This record gives sequence, structure tokens and C-alpha cells, in this order.
Amino acid sequence: MPASPVEVSNVAEYTVADLAFALKRTLEENYEHVRVRGEVSGYRGPHGSGHCYFTLKDQSASLDVVVWRTTFQRLKFKPEEGLEMVATGKITTYPRRSNYQLVVESLEPAGAGALMALLEERRKALAAEGLFDEAKKRPLPYLPEVIGVVTSPTGAVIRDILHRLRERFPRRVLVWPVRVQGEGAAEEVAAAVRGFNRTEKGGAVPRPDLLIVARGGGSIEDLWAFNEEVAVRAVAESGIPVISAVGHETDWTLIDLAADRRAPTPTGAAEIAVPVRAELVACVADFTARQEGAWQRLAASLRRDLTGAARAMPSLNELLALPRHRLDEAGGRLLRGLAQHRRFKEQAYLRVGARLTGDSLRADLRRRRERLADLSGRMERSASAVRGSARRDLIRAARLRPETLQRMLRVERERLAATARHAEVFRRAAIARQERYDNACRLLETLSYKSVLGRGYAVIHDASGQTVTRAGAMRTGDAYEIEFQDGRRPVVAGEGGTPTPATGSPSESPPSEKPAAARKPAKAKPAPKAQGSLF
Repeated sequence: MPASPVEVSNVAEYTVADLAFALKRTLEENYEHVRVRGEVSGYRGPHGSGHCYFTLKDQSASLDVVVWRTTFQRLKFKPEEGLEMVATGKITTYPRRSNYQLVVESLEPAGAGALMALLEERRKALAAEGLFDEAKKRPLPYLPEVIGVVTSPTGAVIRDILHRLRERFPRRVLVWPVRVQGEGAAEEVAAAVRGFNRTEKGGAVPRPDLLIVARGGGSIEDLWAFNEEVAVRAVAESGIPVISAVGHETDWTLIDLAADRRAPTPTGAAEIAVPVRAELVACVADFTARQEGAWQRLAASLRRDLTGAARAMPSLNELLALPRHRLDEAGGRLLRGLAQHRRFKEQAYLRVGARLTGDSLRADLRRRRERLADLSGRMERSASAVRGSARRDLIRAARLRPETLQRMLRVERERLAATARHAEVFRRAAIARQERYDNACRLLETLSYKSVLGRGYAVIHDASGQTVTRAGAMRTGDAYEIEFQDGRRPVVAGEGGTPTPATGSPSESPPSEKPAAARKPAKAKPAPKAQGSLF
């Protein structure tokens, strides 16, 4: 059968690319400038290329949005996830995927309510990081030498601050000019705060002791630069205390929360920064008068106390009367004691001298010579015996064979090694015994009565060496010895008594002297200028 003829249509035929670009031109011509309101969705920040992609949506539809890098850098308000915003731009298509999108030229929040929502969300995020903690607030200097002001140099704010400082307490002021609203204002404020913090003390530009960030009043849009994160972080990180004075008393921004102190107005910031000079002068004068009065009252009180103490204090003669009396008594006792001590030593010398006769000395010398001769004979006999024994051992060793001598030498070496070991054991035992001896000596010294003598006590011995423990055992006129820590001293019982010899008979006394009981006490001689030896 013959083939049926092909039907020919008069509808224009497009390629895919022709149709896609035709739609692109149609949309761009008819929707070249549109304003679209919707909620930001899918925003993840700028792409690596710097461009930004997200979606605007409402309850019924969604629209893809692209913000080129150059436009994104100029945006006053950056997109925030979930924020309702108004985007201005043109509609275009992306032919490769056959979808349309909005190319944004400007972006702003949808009304003041959206700005407040954005501000509240940013406040919560920065507060969660701890930028607004009260613990980080630093105290302001009482009287700063240099004050740095971050504000516009042409507005009325700087004139109000300078005028108020001049009235209260003139200080040196450094102004860092910045824009206080519009594009780039937040970055300039942050750069000014960080710039003041980078200055060094003693440099060409002095480092401020206090910073004031100030601006006049305005709408929330006008004050938005002071809500930007870059400015808030710069104020929170400042090493110099900061006073925030942005807007009027009812206005507030995020740097008010980050600053160390908030002022209701720029003029109020100047009042917070410095005190009133006239008040300080009056206060200093009041303190000076109070101090002078206090010193005068203190001096009068001390003068009265000194006068009363002088009346109650005894005279010099009254203070020295008792010590002088004791000194006189001690001087008298010292002279009598020296005389008694001399007599006691004379009697002791006579007793010893009576025993030392010529016969006794010759007998002692004879005994010592006999003992020396005996020891000399014993030494000669011992040396002869040792020489004979050594000679016999040498003769016996000469008869031995070399093997026997080597064996004997080995045995002697072993005995020598054992002796060395024994010496080491003996040395250790000696060290242990020495430690025990030292411990016993320390214990003996601790328990000895001589340690008690070191604390001011003394022991009394009679003529026979026995210890006197009771006062009733002492007889007036008898000689005794008192033992101190560093030696013994003779004494006589009873003041002015004459010592009685401990040993011997009356015949041993020199015939020229009378008995002690019949001797009259010698008159005290005047004391010599320099005291001689007591012995």
C-alpha cells in the first residue's frame, strides 16, 4: 500500500536554547525592577566565590535569590535565616536548568518589627558568647589624663562633650573621626576602638585612659551601625574602659550592653568621665581641715598623757636607791668572801704540803724506776722470743718445696681476705657501738644532774665530798664546796664564819698562827684599782 502523506504544521519551531533565552529576555524586560517580600530560607552565608544564594518564601510559593559578591559587600543589612526581608532587583532565568531567580540589588528588613526581631536575635547570640557579662565590666578611672572620643568630627556631639569637660574638669581629648551612620560606619567605629587600643604609653600619640563612643539620637535605622557585630565585638574586646553614649536616653544599642558604662546622652558621658573640679577642691579643703583638727586633738591628748605619766613616774634617786643598796651589800660580801677564800686555800696548801715529804718522794721515784726496769726486761725477752720464732719459721719455709709454698701463700691470702672481711664486719660493729655509745652519752647528759646545773642550780658538798641536801645538816663556820656547771667554789657556812679544816689535826697548823676560833677577823683592806687573780 502507498505511504500516507506527512502533515505539515505552520507553528514556529524553536530549539531548546532559543526558547530558553527568549523566555529570559521576556522576563528581564517585563520584570526589570521588582520588590519582593518574603522569609529568608536556606541561607548558609556567602559562597566560596563571594556570591550568596538563598530562597524567599511565603505560605504559597518560593523564589530563588542570588546576590552577587559586589552587591553583597554593599548591603547595609545582611540576610538572616528566618528573617522577613524586602528584596529589590530584577527577575532573570538560568537557561541551563530552566528556572527563574531574583538577582538582588538591595535588601532590607520588612519594617521596624523585623529590625527589632533581628536586633533581639543578635543580642541573644552575642550574650550567649559572654560579651555582655557583668563580670567583664571594668571600673572607670577616677580622673583620666587622656580621653579618646569616637564620633563624627562635624556634629554637635563632640562640641557638647568638649564643652562639658571644660566646665567640669579640663582634660586632654583625642578625637577619632568616623561616620556614625550609613555604609561602612560600623567598620570605622570598630577600627577606631581598636586603633586607640593599639597606641602605646609614652608614644607620639598618647594612649587614652578612657574611651567614649558617642552619637546623637535617631531612628533605629540611623543607629544600626552601633548594632553591627563588628562594632560590638570591638567594644567588648577593648582593653581601655569604654563609655557608650549613642542616641538619647530612650535609645539603646548593642554596644551599650558591651561597654563598661552606658551614658544616657553624650553630655552625660562627659559628666561620667570626669568629676567636678570645684567639688574636688572643696572636698580636699574639707579633708585638710579635718586632718589638721585631728592632729591637733591627737597632740593635745598625747600631751595630757605625757604630763600624767610624768607625775606618776618616780624620781631618778628613788629608782636607783634599791639597786645602789644591793650593790653596796654585794661589795661587802665580795670582800669578805675573798678573804675567806684566801684562808681556805692556805689551809688546803698546808694540808697537801704536810703530806709531801722527802722520803715519800724518794720512795715513789724508786717504785717507778723498778717498774721501768721490769718493763724493759719483759720487752727484751719478748723481742728475743719473736726473733727466735721468726728464725725458726724462716728455716722451716726454706726446706719446703715451691708447690707447698704456693699452697701456703694461697692459704695465707685467703686468711688475709677473711681478715679483711672480718675487719669490715668489725668496722660496722664499731660504728654501731659508737652510735649506741653516742646515744647513751646523750641520754646520760640529758639525765645527768649537770644539765640541771646549766639552768642556774648548784650542788653543795661538805669537806668529805658528800652532798648536802638539807639546810639543817650545815654547821656555821664549816667549809663547803658549791658545784656549778663550770666548776666548784669553796664557801663557809654562816656570814663572817671561819672555815674549819676538813682533815688533819691542830698540830698541822703553822705554829706562828693561832687557832681559827681565837683569830680576830681581819680588817677589810681598800679594794685595788684593778682586780687580780683569785688564786
